[in-house]
Amino acid sequence: MNFQPTQLNERVTTIDIIRGFSLLGILLVNIFGFYLPQPYISLNDWFTEAVDIIWHQVLDIYVQSSFYPLFSMLFGYGLAMQYMKAQQKGTNFYKFAPKRLIILLIIGLMHAFLIWWGDIIAMYAFCGFFVLALIRCNSWVLLAISLLLQGIIHGLYLLMFSLSGMINEEMSGTAVDIQSVQNAVTAYSTGGYMEAFIQRLHDLSLQMSVSMWFSSLFIILPFMLMGAAAAKWRLIERAKELKGLWIFLAIAFTAAGLLIKSAPSNFSYTYLLYYLKVYVGGPMLSVGYIAIVVLLCMFPLLLKGLSPIAKIGRMSMTMYILQSVICTTLFYNYGFGLYGKIDVPTAVYIVLGIYAIQVIIAELWLSKFKQGPLEAAVKRLTYGKMYSEK
Repeated sequence: MNFQPTQLNERVTTIDIIRGFSLLGILLVNIFGFYLPQPYISLNDWFTEAVDIIWHQVLDIYVQSSFYPLFSMLFGYGLAMQYMKAQQKGTNFYKFAPKRLIILLIIGLMHAFLIWWGDIIAMYAFCGFFVLALIRCNSWVLLAISLLLQGIIHGLYLLMFSLSGMINEEMSGTAVDIQSVQNAVTAYSTGGYMEAFIQRLHDLSLQMSVSMWFSSLFIILPFMLMGAAAAKWRLIERAKELKGLWIFLAIAFTAAGLLIKSAPSNFSYTYLLYYLKVYVGGPMLSVGYIAIVVLLCMFPLLLKGLSPIAKIGRMSMTMYILQSVICTTLFYNYGFGLYGKIDVPTAVYIVLGIYAIQVIIAELWLSKFKQGPLEAAVKRLTYGKMYSEK
């Protein structure tokens, strides 16, 4: 029996809405990497104006470190859904899944080298191969492996902090490589495409270093495995049946996540509190966000009202790449040259404007086509021919 990609009438709208919502959060995080030399600075120390510091602090609590876990869980959820569908159809999942991940890896690398250094698709595809190796396991085993991987990396970091005496030490200003900052600013704010390309190679030497690929197995992969476990339990599809669980996750994880993420600002910026903010509070808040969206989608009127967000989610890869194209055009010198020339509030307004434009684009595109252009290309390359989604 031939395996076909997910049909339109088989899609889980709630998942598309969560994915569309996550694109807004990802752009709010990525915007600093588009107009500042982020690989070489600490944003916590960069801003000097009070308004920038306050706005960044709000984003730091509500957005930063809470959307890569969310997107990772969605990635794992989607892979597990494909695996279960292949089992139901009696198709060998491994005939097409590795091919799809290779295609995603190539797209991610092209995005990173040709458009913007901060790509996440390539690293997600890389971790996806490890998910494929474990996808046969039941939900509890997947969850246990996820927690084990996180326990290893967090245990090592906390042990290092403890042995070095840094655990309760306040973080001081991060040393800045002035020359690297100047090189990035010069290349992106005054150079043409070739100068930006050469600088992007330097940025990628940090973003895609060997250590980053290795650490992704302990930072990104665990959340993918959590998502795969949740898919096997069909937690989103059974949302109404599991309403109590989702209410608990929405209240407890949102509250705990915000409490932990705001701790450094409310108390002192120690290495321990900063670490907990990023690696504990961030993921907890992402679960809370997912739960809130799932609960909102239980109301038919709200589900219908969120359909524009679902349409962005249906073409999330196209929209993610489009964000990079728009932002590099806005900020780099070969475009409108706004690199380093805006404040944080303006950056947020730009993000909201781009997202609003993407809502309109998704609405118009999907009124004429069944899927986004990149999504159609990936499915064409993966499955060999186009399938109708009607």
